[in-house]
Amino acid sequence: MALYHQTVDFLSESWANQRTQLPLLAVTGASFTLGLLLRSLLGREEHRGGILPSPRATLLGSLSEEENRKLPLPNDNLPGARDVASPYGSLRVYEWGREDGPKVLMVHGITTPSIALGGVAHALADRGCRVMLFDLFGRGYSDSPADLPQDNRLFTTQIMLALTSSPISWTGAESGKFCLVGYSLGGGISAAFASYFPHLLSSLVLLAPAGMMHDSHVSSQAQLLYSGGIIPENILEYFVKKRLRAGPLVSKPKDGKLDVSDALNQEAPSENAAEAQVLSREYPHLNVPASIVWQVDHHHGFVHAFMSTMRHGPIFRKHQWNNWARLGEYLSAQNSGSSENRGPKGLPSDKVHILCGNTDAVIVKDELVTDATAALGGNAVFKFYEAGHEFPSTRYDEVASYILKVL
Repeated sequence: MALYHQTVDFLSESWANQRTQLPLLAVTGASFTLGLLLRSLLGREEHRGGILPSPRATLLGSLSEEENRKLPLPNDNLPGARDVASPYGSLRVYEWGREDGPKVLMVHGITTPSIALGGVAHALADRGCRVMLFDLFGRGYSDSPADLPQDNRLFTTQIMLALTSSPISWTGAESGKFCLVGYSLGGGISAAFASYFPHLLSSLVLLAPAGMMHDSHVSSQAQLLYSGGIIPENILEYFVKKRLRAGPLVSKPKDGKLDVSDALNQEAPSENAAEAQVLSREYPHLNVPASIVWQVDHHHGFVHAFMSTMRHGPIFRKHQWNNWARLGEYLSAQNSGSSENRGPKGLPSDKVHILCGNTDAVIVKDELVTDATAALGGNAVFKFYEAGHEFPSTRYDEVASYILKVL
């Protein structure tokens, strides 16, 4: 997702509101100078180890059942919730549906936890599938490791932890394998996972996936603020937290480049589409913007996880091309019959299924089609919806029907 510009926007907006009308570059320079000064006085503030706890550990124990039900993200927002202990902190997993049905594992995006894919998951379970979702580290009710980068290595490990926590087999010889579905950041995570473990999968479906985004969408100021190592981490986190909590903005940057506000705005449905967004059947009032603000206020690891993912996660083309190309080479070899000696076959459909919205301002359709086709060696099929980045939460029944056909 095109999320690099958040801090720059907050700096310019919040400081302007405090009677400072400096140009953006001047504001960035001021933050840089202030950062160096505070750094010399206080030393570099960073997370140096340990686990940043989720609201499960810091909030739920003090709430009654009635209070939990009123939360923007209740503890039981999806069926089959379980908490899995790991060296990286506690991991929240949701799993339900027929045990002997086709298996579908779903990976959400950078800000909204598993609930973002709740509509698709419910629709698939209604059709006889076994579904599993989990909150990425630092989101929802999953803790966040404070001293590890949020990169493909951590995300791959988390997928494996979620799979092995199931009471039924998802990867064994008799499991039937599983379909991996990734949305936005989750699409980049899923593509990277599939490039290393294609033999575990029955199919791969990417919904408005990150991973092939061009860094030309990122301003130089934003690159400075998210690069780390110059401005003290606690100062950066302060600005990012304030901006995330402000929610989506309507206005676009004058240079036309995408930023975090665009991404949040795209994940949140328009007023006309909001009624179609049913994320949780138990709690139909839940929505994307409220869940994000709630995480900012109550999840100690959310902002840290967000910033680390921006720096290290599978978002941009220049960092992820090799992963997509590795997957494409595997599929090409499998299609040609030359993969017989490379271990068990995976992805029997021999194609990666990529779904996106025609009006998505975060994942640019033309760029995605061109780059994904090239990286995957032509082993991709595309489906387009008259919708924006939020289509998995508003067109969930159609998305579920497509996934079922793939299965």
